Amino acid sequence: MDKYSFLNAAHTSFFAELYDKYLTSPDSIEPSWRAFFQGYDFGLESSLDELDLPSANGAVVIPQSLQKEFQVVKLIDGYRSRGHLFTRTNPVRERRKYVPTLEIENFGLNDADLDTVFTAGEILGIGPSSLRKIIQHLTNIYCDAIGVEYMYIRKPERVKWIQNWINVNDNQPKYDNDRKKHILKKLSQAVSFESFLHTKYVGQKRFSLEGNESLIPGLDAIVERAAEMGVEQFVMGMAHRGRLNVLTNIFGKAAKDIFSEFDGKDYEQEIFDGDVKYHLGWTSDRKSDNGNKIKMNIAPNPSHLETVGAVVEGIARAKQDLQYADDFSKVLPIVVHGDAAIAGQGLIYEIVQMATLDGYKTNGTIHIVVNNQIGFTTNYLDARSSTYCTDVGKVTLSPVLHVNADDAEAVVHASLFALEYRMRFNRDVFLDLLGYRKYGHNEGDEPRFTQPKLYKAIAKHSNPRDIYAAKLIAEGVIDDGYVKQLENEYKASLEEELEDSRKEDKTVITPFMADEWKGFENVREWEMMDAVDTKFNKKKLTAIAKVITELPKDQKFLRKVERLVNDRKKMFFETDKLDWAMGELLAYGSLLEEGYGVRISGQDVERGTFSHRHAVMKVEESEEEVLLLNNLSEKQGNFQIYNSLLSEYGVVGFDYGYAMASPNTLTIWEAQFGDFSNGAQIMIDQYISAAEDKWKLQNGLVMLLPHGYEGQGAEHSSARMERYLQLCARDNMYIADCTTPANMFHLLRRQMKANFRKPLIVFTPKSLLRHPKAISTVDELASGSFQEVIDDASAEVKKVKTLVFCTGKFYYDLIAAREEHQRDDVALVRVEQLFPVPAEQMQAAIKKYKNADDLVWAQEEPKNMGAWSHMLMHFEGAVKFRVASRRFYASPAAGSSVRSKKRHQQVIDYVFDKTKNNMTRPTKKK
Repeated sequence: MDKYSFLNAAHTSFFAELYDKYLTSPDSIEPSWRAFFQGYDFGLESSLDELDLPSANGAVVIPQSLQKEFQVVKLIDGYRSRGHLFTRTNPVRERRKYVPTLEIENFGLNDADLDTVFTAGEILGIGPSSLRKIIQHLTNIYCDAIGVEYMYIRKPERVKWIQNWINVNDNQPKYDNDRKKHILKKLSQAVSFESFLHTKYVGQKRFSLEGNESLIPGLDAIVERAAEMGVEQFVMGMAHRGRLNVLTNIFGKAAKDIFSEFDGKDYEQEIFDGDVKYHLGWTSDRKSDNGNKIKMNIAPNPSHLETVGAVVEGIARAKQDLQYADDFSKVLPIVVHGDAAIAGQGLIYEIVQMATLDGYKTNGTIHIVVNNQIGFTTNYLDARSSTYCTDVGKVTLSPVLHVNADDAEAVVHASLFALEYRMRFNRDVFLDLLGYRKYGHNEGDEPRFTQPKLYKAIAKHSNPRDIYAAKLIAEGVIDDGYVKQLENEYKASLEEELEDSRKEDKTVITPFMADEWKGFENVREWEMMDAVDTKFNKKKLTAIAKVITELPKDQKFLRKVERLVNDRKKMFFETDKLDWAMGELLAYGSLLEEGYGVRISGQDVERGTFSHRHAVMKVEESEEEVLLLNNLSEKQGNFQIYNSLLSEYGVVGFDYGYAMASPNTLTIWEAQFGDFSNGAQIMIDQYISAAEDKWKLQNGLVMLLPHGYEGQGAEHSSARMERYLQLCARDNMYIADCTTPANMFHLLRRQMKANFRKPLIVFTPKSLLRHPKAISTVDELASGSFQEVIDDASAEVKKVKTLVFCTGKFYYDLIAAREEHQRDDVALVRVEQLFPVPAEQMQAAIKKYKNADDLVWAQEEPKNMGAWSHMLMHFEGAVKFRVASRRFYASPAAGSSVRSKKRHQQVIDYVFDKTKNNMTRPTKKK
């Protein structure tokens, strides 16, 4: 026993604090102590009264008083880890029961210990205290109106910071009377706004915030405090519920504009179809109470749940890169979720996984869940398997706070915690505001059809403002008439706004992020066809080529990399035969030299899926990254290229948001294979193809989609161009399928040099990346322009009897067949831009080859895919075309390379011989 006599002599607080550290982070304490506590825990499982630890001298008995101290530390750890399960956070439902509970008997303690003083109280900052006081302290912190989850965080300094923060005032807010009145004022605005709409627009959808009005004082507290901490811009995304309330009472949108939207007036702008009022975005300048100017942005969103979250992150990152590169914390993203959506939509996982990645991080997002405890008609027990809707936050070890939304002060308190944690650690944090939904999914719905018991309780339940007002009256902070006065004043202002609104005939939609889009014009379809000067000085192009074809001399690279760079040098300076990668890289270099930014992201884009790009070179020994395109000149734009996480939906959403906030950055997302973009179909349908019509939003995002039939099976052949082409209408986007490096060069340059922005979908090649005929000269880059249609330079016009229109890689297959068969009566004309359709140029080609009595549309895709149906809709002359394609198929391509080649050859044969028709449908065998 002499060896362990120190256990009697040393102060018990030392052991208690050391044991607490061991429980929180075992690796942070000295190994011998860790072994000691491991032995203690092992023994604890078999006996709580007397603990025998094996030692060289036989059994060791820990003093009873010290054992009790350890048991109290275990109790503290229990509250920290599981206290959130036993909170008072649900305003309208009984909580589910969890076992084991936090009863002291479960920790080897009993009622006789309640008045014993334990030094373990020092861990909580309250000094040596009775067990009764320690339990009360723990209950106030962990089991009141705020439940805190954080013990899974693996960084001891973060855990300690959280504990220190919530230990102050027992995690209870302590606000002075002025602050309390301000909270009440914001609550009153939230409640009054909803009741005003409810009476003025009976039965109209508005997705009321009622039941979660405390969101408004919570957001207000974040904005005000963040401004004091140096935040200059907010980027927010949220779905429908409460959006109109947030727009008015946080973002300062005039209520009269919202009333105009309710009245269903037509829009002032003609080239704009608009959207429902609870989808619209807004940008405004707000002055904080301390006079700080804050830029407020709330992104427009479709009905597709959680989609806007990815867009918000992209907008925030663009603003950080462009305006606050030295301090990302000055832009704060906030995403407001619904409880059913955050649990049910996989996109949230994709967004959360971006949180600390170099290409996508925004230095922490505040996620707020407006928790109705119901999704449309689905109870939460049917909506998720996880305990909480916010459990996805634990993926990145983010703290999660569950708050009773009826307790306005607790909501503000938790909101300030979230802000301060984000600002301190640049990490995500989640707030779960447990409230309810006063009406159905929308105001015309009857929720008692499916939740009669719940809605009977809700009907009797007071709103958060009235609950808080009663509390303040009891405290003597306000008198009985104070709330009525607040309500009357606010509603009087709304009446004035309503009267002003009804004097106006049309609704005016304020552009989102207008400052970023100054100088850009809205254009119609015919203006999209106007030529754009994309030439680039040959001497400057040569200088760029010199930089990107010379590796640093003091670093060692793989021989294959050195050979690749030398080959590029040779093709520019000796052979004058530039391949696809060289044309692409020179396009980026030319734009960078002119001051534009370039951002590329996607799966494996740094090297390129087909190992063609090599925009990032890796030093052999250190794997240090070398980006030659960032070495062009001092005043050049910034070149960024990032391998993305294995995500399409989230990353496309992010990059779309980035392009939305940075129109002078060429923003590109590349798919690993073209049809992988179908994972981002919601972004394509709701934003890329429709945002300008719905929300007056331009966007210059470029999507590079590898496409071409090379016998690689169904998933690696088609980028599903028919899906994009079906979405084309009027002036919504560009679609291209280029065949030369020069045309790709000018296409990418046109994207930035035009005085407007449209999404650009490019079907990029695979085999053409190294095809000996898919080459261009330096002069074609320097002096050329984008060609929507490329005529057949080798055709003798008078001899041509068959005129073939085709697009993309298939051209090279056809030209090889023409050479093989020595057919000089066939002209091959390439349609490089599929939308807007270059109809005049196609008609000019038909007119030019007037002897051609056989007009062919040739594609390698099945007839129900590819561009054929698009041509029928958008080009009048298409009805006269003979179609050479694969038959109708459900799958884009055969899995068998033999079968694929056979079908491919049949199409080629039919192009040159109309008697070899492969389009006959299979018939039923008799």
